[in-house]
Amino acid sequence: MGRTSVKEDKTIYQTIRENLELSREKASELLEVITPERIERIENEKTMPHPDEILIMAEKYKVPDLCNHYCANQCPIGERYVPEIKVKDLSMIVLEMLASLNSMNKKKDRLIEITADGRIEDNEIQDLIYIQEELERISITVETLQLWVEKMLANGVIDRNAYDRLKNK
Repeated sequence: MGRTSVKEDKTIYQTIRENLELSREKASELLEVITPERIERIENEKTMPHPDEILIMAEKYKVPDLCNHYCANQCPIGERYVPEIKVKDLSMIVLEMLASLNSMNKKKDRLIEITADGRIEDNEIQDLIYIQEELERISITVETLQLWVEKMLANGVIDRNAYDRLKNK
């Protein structure tokens, strides 16, 4: 491996590559379609990576959460609509999901009351906002679980063939 950068404010792309102990040249060989020069420009934020480059990096570096990072932080549409997901331990994901589902279970009747007439009255807005926030937490937890599964598949912890076979049944 070549020199390790001493730069303090490294991009996620440089940090991942260096954690894999890859020089830009070796990373380029692994990524196949991204030149060392392009990797350098991306890492030094002189150019933005293209979505297809992110997909390649995520797959070849075995870091599927790189896609979410890109969408949530660098894609103009994603910055507005895609929350950043942090990979967590499976037990934490399950506990968060159960807590959110339990909370929503208590609010489902209120949601029916609020929406049954097709109008949202001023005195219903606060409860609606709370319910929306809880649903967003559930959505993020589902995405976190999906990201955890993708990471386990990428690293061989979950058998990809068995997973794909059963998922596509």
